[in-house]
Amino acid sequence: SAEGEYIKMFMRGRPITMFIPSDVQNYDDIRTELPPEKLKLEWVYGYRGRDCRANVYLLPTGEIVYFIASVVVLFNYEERTQRHYLGHTDCVKCLAVHPDKIRIATGQLAGVDKDGRPLQPHVRVWDSVSLVTLQVVGLGTFERGVGCLDFSKADSGTHLCVIDDSNEHMLTVWDWQRKSKIAEIKTTNEVVLAVEFHPTDANTIITCGKSHIFFWTWSSNSLSRKQGIFGKYEKPKFVQCLAFLGNGDVLTGDSGGIILIWGKTTVESTAGKGPKGVYQISKQIKAHDGSVFTLCQMRNGMLLTGGGKDRKIILWDHDMNPEREIEVPDQYGTIRAVAEGKADQFLVGTSRNFVLRGTFNDGFVVEVQGHTDELWGLASHPFKDLFLTCAQDRQVCMWNSVDHTLEWTRLLDEPGHCADFHPSGAVVAIGTHSGRWFVLDAETRDLVSIHTDGNEQLSVMRYSVDGTLLAVGSHDNFIYLYVVTENGRKYSRYGKCT
Repeated sequence: SAEGEYIKMFMRGRPITMFIPSDVQNYDDIRTELPPEKLKLEWVYGYRGRDCRANVYLLPTGEIVYFIASVVVLFNYEERTQRHYLGHTDCVKCLAVHPDKIRIATGQLAGVDKDGRPLQPHVRVWDSVSLVTLQVVGLGTFERGVGCLDFSKADSGTHLCVIDDSNEHMLTVWDWQRKSKIAEIKTTNEVVLAVEFHPTDANTIITCGKSHIFFWTWSSNSLSRKQGIFGKYEKPKFVQCLAFLGNGDVLTGDSGGIILIWGKTTVESTAGKGPKGVYQISKQIKAHDGSVFTLCQMRNGMLLTGGGKDRKIILWDHDMNPEREIEVPDQYGTIRAVAEGKADQFLVGTSRNFVLRGTFNDGFVVEVQGHTDELWGLASHPFKDLFLTCAQDRQVCMWNSVDHTLEWTRLLDEPGHCADFHPSGAVVAIGTHSGRWFVLDAETRDLVSIHTDGNEQLSVMRYSVDGTLLAVGSHDNFIYLYVVTENGRKYSRYGKCT
């Protein structure tokens, strides 16, 4: 609706006010219909590793599957191509691959649609070859979001178990093809970090998290819980991850750097022994300095573990002796996900949102990288296939939009909020959240100029078309104007608009 000198539009339920330029006599005369063209997603930069786990896998198609925001990316690193699953309506937080390695389940948070109406958290099961959605599970069941999920293995992936983000961390078991919920139970008010079906015992589901591991017996619509007893072993602050040995024993990795092997007792209850059919600790292995963050069972039955603080990936033989190890370089952050790759390669997702591909002999190559905190500023180069981003993580990144690579990155003293290129393309201006703004050389990334306007965040920077003026828009409701000379290298304050 046009009201006098401004137009009001609604985006995601919030009113946005836009002022009509003063030289427009009548807005209705220049009003146009939406163009018929539609945008198609071409490339997604980045990966969500910082607050997720176990979310990088290699598919038989040769694609690495991972997610960021509401998009699940299938990236073929050899062909340098991406495909995208776009069924989700808000941030994806977890991912599980079906035993057939083709179907995938992804769980999302609650959100709001473009009109501000609430969107319910749910799980989507989809085909990674055709990208067709096969089923939407759990609408109206999950609270806040989906924390973790797993396909059953002993019955060829007929069932799906899900832990939601509610206070009680509800465990639900689904016949996902029929969309029917079979069983449901509260797990714990503590954080739950993983849920897995036992690979050979169809009736066993295991959950773990803060100071606990629970072994659930699932029978038709009932779930009964047995708590794992640590006994003489130190109780960890967090049981972080699960895996299974070929004999059915359960492995847990915890925040103390320990791997515990849990075996099922077979004898009837005798003095000093636990009851029959209960999982008890049979062995303890000191695996990492800091936590054991992820466990990855390999095709050959050996095990890869990823450490938190020590950033090490260790290969363990069938008798759980360490065979090889490699350290992930500090600049990539800590390990959040490890998966087996082609041949002797493995894939690593990190806390600084890198996806790495590596071997014990040759080290790592970066396959995916991006920002590590909220992205605020975006500017496209006036005539080259380049664009620049700046974010809450203080990183400024220059990206090549043809080969989808990072040209350069530079760390600012504070978070970047907005950016604009000078029309010459020689420099780029970046506004921060404190009122300071920087001008960088677009090729060398050297600092050209630095100024401060107000002490609130700068929301927009714009050069005039001829490059002789720069307008700096601040949260303090002033627009600061500068005269620009020397091709964007010299700035003198001209005034401020209210």
